Amino acid sequence: MKKLDKYILGKYLTTFFFSLILFTAIVIVVDISEHTDDFVKSKLPASRIITDYYFGFIPRIVAMLFPLFIFISVIFFTSKMAGRSEVIAILSSGVSFNRYMRPFMIGGLMMSLLLWLGYQTVVPKANLKWADFEKNYVKINSKGGKKSTYIQNIYFRESKNAWVGIKGYDTLSRVGNNFFLQRYAGNRLTYNLRAGGFRWDTTARQWLFNNVVIREINGIEEKISLHHSLHQKMNFQPVDLRKDEYLKDQMTTSELKQFIKKERARGSEMVNSLLVERYNRDAIPVSVFILTIIGSVLASRKVRGGSGMHMAVGVVLSVTYILFSRLSVVFATQGNFSPFLAAWTPNILFGIIAVYLYHKAPK
Repeated sequence: MKKLDKYILGKYLTTFFFSLILFTAIVIVVDISEHTDDFVKSKLPASRIITDYYFGFIPRIVAMLFPLFIFISVIFFTSKMAGRSEVIAILSSGVSFNRYMRPFMIGGLMMSLLLWLGYQTVVPKANLKWADFEKNYVKINSKGGKKSTYIQNIYFRESKNAWVGIKGYDTLSRVGNNFFLQRYAGNRLTYNLRAGGFRWDTTARQWLFNNVVIREINGIEEKISLHHSLHQKMNFQPVDLRKDEYLKDQMTTSELKQFIKKERARGSEMVNSLLVERYNRDAIPVSVFILTIIGSVLASRKVRGGSGMHMAVGVVLSVTYILFSRLSVVFATQGNFSPFLAAWTPNILFGIIAVYLYHKAPK
């Protein structure tokens, strides 16, 4: 590694980590001020709040802000170099523009890989830790002291030809009431199971139903059987009933892949949102590399407005990227847009912009 590589990579990494740590500290201070009452009501020691809440909150915030701060950091330190005529000196000394861009590309690849590894296991586990604390100590205070583990009126597809309905279910105790399962052959009901109560049997790893009535219908014939208690295998487990809005964020990538397979087999309506999350875990890290190239090329030119002009352009591009990302997700989850394209469209568009700017940059 040459002096030029060490110099630019050093600027790249120190500027990024300094800005990220500084902003994260500001966010933590603001968050503490907002949740002080919740922390006091939880009666937990400071050490528990740090390990149970902020060890989940900090990786979540860092992952969310990672691409944005990479972009802003690259623009900031590169525009400073351009303002001091360092870029002109580097290029006029015989170093080609491609050679000058090499440390930026190396840094972009390193940061992309770091974020990708984080999205596979670290960030989902942090999201789970953060969500558990929110559910047990924050939301309970905002809902008048009622725990949010009890959910009502669950209705979903158990398989391609079967539907499940549940009146109420507690995700913590894994106990529910008023359960029914209906299976169809075409438009005809062929099987109906109803139970007054049910719970998850951890020993048998099956559902245990109480006060069960089973109706099996074959044409005009009907067979009815009654059971005081009945163990039954179902195409869903307790984790599948925790379908809150953050569930997909709390699964590691391997767990998410398995969950997507199950939901596809059931014909679930939430498959698209799960696929968007899965593809985003690869697409967002790639955006770090693309934004590094765009930022370095834009800020390498010395302009009259200096770093202020570069920062203004960077903010506009960042907002545009986020807007494209949000619109793509909405079209995929609420419409017929491909989840793969929803995750990768912003990268494709900004990748084209990066290639164009790279070739048009003054050499």
